[in-house]
Amino acid sequence: MTTMTMAAALNAGLRRAMERDPSVVLLGEDIGRLGGVFRVTDGLQKDFGQARVIDTPLAESAIVGAAIGLAMRGLRPVVEIQFDGFVYPAFDQIVAQLAKLHQRSSGTVRLPIVIRLPFGGGIGAVEHHSESPEAYFVHTAGLRVITPADAATAYVTMQQAIASDDPVVFLEPKRRYWDKADVDSAVDVARAPSPWQSRVVRAGTDVTVACYGPMVRTCLEAAQSHESASCEVVDLQSLSPLDTDTLIASVRRTGRLVVVHEASGTAGLGAEVAARVGEACFFELEAPVLRVTGYDIPYPPAQLEEHHLPDLDRVLDAVDRVLAF
Repeated sequence: MTTMTMAAALNAGLRRAMERDPSVVLLGEDIGRLGGVFRVTDGLQKDFGQARVIDTPLAESAIVGAAIGLAMRGLRPVVEIQFDGFVYPAFDQIVAQLAKLHQRSSGTVRLPIVIRLPFGGGIGAVEHHSESPEAYFVHTAGLRVITPADAATAYVTMQQAIASDDPVVFLEPKRRYWDKADVDSAVDVARAPSPWQSRVVRAGTDVTVACYGPMVRTCLEAAQSHESASCEVVDLQSLSPLDTDTLIASVRRTGRLVVVHEASGTAGLGAEVAARVGEACFFELEAPVLRVTGYDIPYPPAQLEEHHLPDLDRVLDAVDRVLAF
């Protein structure tokens, strides 16, 4: 085991994938000489060369479009979108081309592309640097969407995403880039648990708390600090396809569910989770499903983001309310 930050774990995962498969190439703004804004690609251009770690112009639509062409010629591009709010210029390429070409070509075209997307708030960034756009991509058929919660899962799931023959939107919780965890660098990725499944990260008996990405640590802290309730925390991890089997089994044990995410509540992923659990667990639920989310407003200035983002107190309040029914 090696203790490393999530950023370092992602770097190690990219490095291992590039060592294993010479068709893996990286594209993005300032990912080469600079090593990326968050230094996730630090040192990779030096070791693998400019032909495999490519500094691109500041043109997100062109970056993704070029990646699609490279994939059609047999390569496995990994694209970095520098910040979540910069993905919108590439939106047409992602949802109209990347997500649809496999079906449109009757299966003859495979697009094994990973879109790396730092997302979410909590770092005090300026406008357009703290978005939570996951619902757009989850709603788009043809894309896989995944988000790691810690360094250990980041190391493994990055390699699994690159190995996938489907296009993957890989959401990296930027506020967790500097969180440290033990990483097994010798793990056999091919034998590791599927990244497209949710996982129980803390067992409990009274209420299930479902979350993903940056909110997993927050929910674990809430579960550990609650004085009386035994909270089971489920990391959804794969947002599309959404694995509800693990979650439904948990809710059937606890009878209660709180869903937590940073994105706005209206039409957010929490609404889909609540609907699916309501359909499957109607007779087991002891209380309505509650959601703890960001507010339905444009992301606020950095000085106000702590009031916008779900925090420990808001999660604990939801747990108390769901237990009161």
